[in-house]
Amino acid sequence: MPRRVKDFIDISEYTSLDDLIRYLETIRDNLPDGHEAEMKIRGDEVFGKRLTITYFREQSPDEAELEARYGSDADRASMDDLQRKLDAVPFTSTKKTG
Repeated sequence: MPRRVKDFIDISEYTSLDDLIRYLETIRDNLPDGHEAEMKIRGDEVFGKRLTITYFREQSPDEAELEARYGSDADRASMDDLQRKLDAVPFTSTKKTG
């Protein structure tokens, strides 16, 4: 069974309102079932801002094949184990306040 992956659609800040409405309607009408779509404004003043729409979709057959080839459950389990070990390391901030 393929797993779901998060996908992104970016819309630049230089889009007319009419174009933006058409883009959003087209995107909404073509989202897969169970998409859980969200829209956020991302970016900054230096690199520019954009609307980012994130949603979940099923993996494509090519993505599933690559994951089966390169990512195993043992790799994920070892990464989860490493994450638990890192979370258990005590942390003391050396940053001085004031």
